[in-house]
Amino acid sequence: MSEANPSGRPAGHGHGQGGEELPVIDVSERGAPRDGKPQTMDRRLFMQLLVYQVPGLSKVSELRTHAQALRAAITSKGVGAVVYEDVNDPHSFGLLTWGEDPGVFVEVVRPALVESGPTVALRPDMTMLGRTYSTGYEQDLEFWLLRRPAETVANPAWPWAVWYPLRRSGAFAKLEPREQGSILREHGTIGKAYGAKDFAHDIRLACHGLDARDNEFVIGLVGKELHPLSHIVQAMRKTRQTSEFISQMGPFFVGRVLG
Repeated sequence: MSEANPSGRPAGHGHGQGGEELPVIDVSERGAPRDGKPQTMDRRLFMQLLVYQVPGLSKVSELRTHAQALRAAITSKGVGAVVYEDVNDPHSFGLLTWGEDPGVFVEVVRPALVESGPTVALRPDMTMLGRTYSTGYEQDLEFWLLRRPAETVANPAWPWAVWYPLRRSGAFAKLEPREQGSILREHGTIGKAYGAKDFAHDIRLACHGLDARDNEFVIGLVGKELHPLSHIVQAMRKTRQTSEFISQMGPFFVGRVLG
C-alpha cells in the first residue's frame, strides 16, 4: 500500500561536548495541521506477528482450541490479539499482538506462549515487528497511529490477511523529496481505490532496526475475501516504487482469523 518513509523532522542544531554542532532530534509523530494548529504526539502502536507450528496436535480441532486459549490468555491481560489459521500450513497459526508499550511482547505474549501447553515451534522467518508512524498528512493523527490499525485487524468483516515485510533500495533515499512524493502518491492512490471498494485495507508499520533481515516496513492487507488482497499486490507491481525501488519483499504470511 502506501509505504511512505516516516516524515523528516525540522532541522536544528545543538552542541556536543567537543563544541561540534549536532542536529536536534525529535522522535515525535506529526500530522496535518488542524484548525491552524500542528498535530504532534509521541505515541505509536507496536504490532508483532509470530507464526508457530504445533506439530504435536493430531486434530485441527485441538489446534484451534489451543490457539483460542492462547488468545484468551493474552487478551485477559489487556493486550490486543488476533489469531490466524495459516492457509499454507495445517499445523501452523499466526499470532498478531499489539500495544503502545513494546514491553507487552516480553511481559505478556512471551509467557503466554511458553506456558501454553503443547510444544510450539517458532517459524522465525515469518516473525514481523513494526511500529505505526506518521507521514505528515494525517487529518486525525491519534486515530491513524493508535485506533485505526487495531480496529482494522480486529474487524470481523475482514477475516482474511496477508502480511509481509519489504525493503526499498538505497536509490530511493537519494531521490529529491518531490520525486519521492510523486512515487508514493501513485502507490497510495491505488491503495485508496481498493479501500474505497472495501476490497483491501492496509496497516503500515516501520521496522527500521527491528527486523532481523534489515527490512524497513511491514505491510498488512486485510479484507473480507482473499482474492482482492492478492490482486492489489499484483497491481502494485506495476508502480514505479515496486518495479524500480523495492529490493526485497516477503516472505508472505497468508491467514484467516480464527473464529
